[in-house]
Amino acid sequence: MAQVIWTEPALSDLDAIADYIALDNPEAAKQLVQRVFHHVELLADHPHSGSKPQELKGWRYRQIVEAPCRVFYRYEAGRVYVLHVMRGERSLRPRTLSARGRKIPK
Repeated sequence: MAQVIWTEPALSDLDAIADYIALDNPEAAKQLVQRVFHHVELLADHPHSGSKPQELKGWRYRQIVEAPCRVFYRYEAGRVYVLHVMRGERSLRPRTLSARGRKIPK
């Protein structure tokens, strides 16, 4: 079983998305956060279950989708590092992941 580790930037990303949704529908925001956390926790048993993002061919990152969010992570040495959460309709900036991935302790 892998250990799931949320990075501070990923938590901030999810928080910002939830805050925006909560402006119109606080209950929907709460449910989204619960769904994302549940989906991410499944990675503890199935760390390779996420797909490789089309934009990042050849990179070691994976993603899971919990609409409307995409959650990016890296599996390394028995740990799942959650690096970035973004709205699915936005364009991914690979620099964001590579910068966050460099901050993972070895």
